[in-house]
Amino acid sequence: MSVFKNVIVYRIEGGWSPSLTEAEAALDKFRFVPCTPSQEKSTGWTEPRGQDHGPLVESVGGQWVLEFMIEAKTLPGSVVRRKVDERCAQIEATTGRKPGKKEKRDLKEDITQELLPMAFTRHARVAVWIDPKEHRLVINATNAARADEVVTSLVKSFEGFAVTQVNTHIEPATAMSGWLSSQEPPAGFTIDRECELKATDESKSVVRYAKHALDIEEVKQHIAAGKRPTRLAMTWEDRVSFELSETMQLRKIVFLEGTDDAKDGKKEDNFDADVAIATGELGELVPALLDALGGEAAFTAAVAEPSQPAAAVVSTTAEADAEEDAPF
Repeated sequence: MSVFKNVIVYRIEGGWSPSLTEAEAALDKFRFVPCTPSQEKSTGWTEPRGQDHGPLVESVGGQWVLEFMIEAKTLPGSVVRRKVDERCAQIEATTGRKPGKKEKRDLKEDITQELLPMAFTRHARVAVWIDPKEHRLVINATNAARADEVVTSLVKSFEGFAVTQVNTHIEPATAMSGWLSSQEPPAGFTIDRECELKATDESKSVVRYAKHALDIEEVKQHIAAGKRPTRLAMTWEDRVSFELSETMQLRKIVFLEGTDDAKDGKKEDNFDADVAIATGELGELVPALLDALGGEAAFTAAVAEPSQPAAAVVSTTAEADAEEDAPF
């Protein structure tokens, strides 16, 4: 099972409340099936506990855990281009004419289909946590496109399912600026030794601090000059360290207490313990962080209509990041 290390938090529309049995049946219709020889990509739901033909929804302490599987075949672009060039050269040699743009595109598609059965496949697993009581969805992803793909699959799987990314009355960047300038983080939180500041003017200059004290005049001067924090490392109650982003993502999450208790047990015991720790700690951290940011803004998502694209109910502001959560 994937670990909740980098998460994006969503609010689920309050009227959605299926039973565990209904959720299992809905996901089973979209169970992951490996790529066929000529298929470039396949996605679907797989067993979070890793047991073949096991449940697709695991309930631990009332918290639901799912896992989204992505399989993709990758072909080196240089290999495809070389094959296209060779095929074009053959056509020119036999017919005396150079293939046009459309013909080259068709050749590229044909060659890609020919090579796909020999391509390497890569897998990515995305952990998903649903808190039915608090109507909260948490996806283990730093990449907004990856999270949107998972949400879209949830919308297709669950009738009446709608979410929006959690929004707060105070923007994270504004709050982080205040905390750094005053050196007074919210109650229960401490400021750690990493942050990133980015200018909002045309220069787009960036200042990064790593393993560096942030209670210095230089940081205050950067903020006074107009640079806004885009990331700030923090610790909550000496229990969880994380990095808050300007788009309300929690990155580099580390659980500081109780994470080693179950490592000597059986694999299935580790799963339950890991889920209990992650959901228990994040279940308290997220509300505390929302309070520190002025509280959660009103929920405005709409339920998807049959004619409406599934992704239309998603509202995310997270930007793609170089720190990918998958190998492709």
